[in-house]
Amino acid sequence: MLDMQLFHWAQRNAEHIVPLYCLDPRHYVGTYNYSLPKTGPFRLRFLLESIRDLRNTLISKGSNLVVRRGKPEEVVADLIRQLGSVSSVAFHEEVTSEELNVEKRVKDVCAQMKVKVHTCWGSTLYHRDDLPFPHMSRLPDVYTQFRKAVESEGRVRPVFSTPEKLNPLPPGLEEGAIPTAEDLQQTEPVIDPRSAFPCSGGESHALARLKHYFWDTDAVATYKETRNGLIGVDYSTKFSPWLAMGCISPRYIYHQIKQYEKERTANQSTYWVIFELLWRDYFRFVSVKYGNRIFQVKGLQDKSVPWKKDMKLFDAWKEGRTGVPFVDANMRELAATGFMSNRGRQNVASFLTKDLGLDWRMGAEWFESLLIDHDVCSNYGNWLYSAGIGNDPRENRKFNMIKQGLDYDNNGDYVRQWVPELQNIRGGDVHTPWSLSNAALAHAHVTLGDTYPAPIVMAPEWSRHINKKAGGTGPSPRGKKGPSHTPKQHRDRGIDFYFSRSKNL
Repeated sequence: MLDMQLFHWAQRNAEHIVPLYCLDPRHYVGTYNYSLPKTGPFRLRFLLESIRDLRNTLISKGSNLVVRRGKPEEVVADLIRQLGSVSSVAFHEEVTSEELNVEKRVKDVCAQMKVKVHTCWGSTLYHRDDLPFPHMSRLPDVYTQFRKAVESEGRVRPVFSTPEKLNPLPPGLEEGAIPTAEDLQQTEPVIDPRSAFPCSGGESHALARLKHYFWDTDAVATYKETRNGLIGVDYSTKFSPWLAMGCISPRYIYHQIKQYEKERTANQSTYWVIFELLWRDYFRFVSVKYGNRIFQVKGLQDKSVPWKKDMKLFDAWKEGRTGVPFVDANMRELAATGFMSNRGRQNVASFLTKDLGLDWRMGAEWFESLLIDHDVCSNYGNWLYSAGIGNDPRENRKFNMIKQGLDYDNNGDYVRQWVPELQNIRGGDVHTPWSLSNAALAHAHVTLGDTYPAPIVMAPEWSRHINKKAGGTGPSPRGKKGPSHTPKQHRDRGIDFYFSRSKNL
């Protein structure tokens, strides 16, 4: 409820406030092109936790959260009829077509029933009206140009405080039960102890995470060095699921960073958190500029690419059975936990689009289904970027899976964590089991094509890195910080991803 403009507006304008959450049945059908489950089990669990947390907060403020299952336009119409004296319906504006269609239907219902509609802009760091561009059509098509313009000419608005007390619900209105996963025909996911995101939904958990990452551990002060990690909770902020669900505001994170910089330290790491929040803003504003083009196969560049739709290859990718250990480890982590590192996402997206040549929308819809932190603008924006048909000044970016694996999981600890059938292959050799002798494979109890797949594709550039692997003995080259720590020589690779001209990724 921190930084929630709607509550401040409602407090000033109404005697009774009805905070409402609708579980829209359209969120629990198949995705648009490939009919994958639109809201998978991990995000549903996080959503239900967030709803419970919000209800508890509202009760503590003298209010409550009304929960209904149904299409918002129908639920709102029912409530207006039931209450009989509704003056206004208020909500945050969204930017993509499905959400805009719901907004239009809600507005139509309100117009028919002579009820005013009040909307406000939320969810971005920089308010839409404060951007230094005369119109959204003038938004730059390259992130760096956008970033430099907003950093030099934009301003971040202050945070709205949390109201001490809220005006109550109208008397006699039932709160409604919060459904279980089973009620929504979903199974409750099993908690995996290896998860890099073992956190719960809701604002109270988001604020606790920020306190831990900033003020309790000072982990934010080394974010730039650790952000390409793969194992553990604290290699990155992990704010994205709460941001995507609306549990925490990017402005609150920004102002906390500014306070941290004043009281503790200001460095490239603290700045880099803001840099990433700006990427999130950028993808949202790109979605406003381009509308449904972010979902279309030709992307923002209207570029025809002969994408394949081979379901066998797609199944191998999504189930972590490609025979390329770094890809498989990341895809299995996603399937088991609903989370994957930024480094992993860039790699598996490159592998699907550039190595397998599959339709990028297959990958985008699989991520939409499984990711706890799915944000429609960031997800589709990043997939367009990876497919070479989005906001990328470097068109033929292709990641080298072996080089990336050796750069970021030099000793193979991450692969062994998620691909246990390779756990007896020591060191960096685990990234290329096909390059090992029959004797070495037999010693590790690995039979390619039986206990672990042979690679479904081989890229010629991989061979350059097969003889540069870390040996199977001796301590981890990562030193004291352990396997989740990015090796010093690769700390800036995340920055290179956005700025360098090198094709040798």
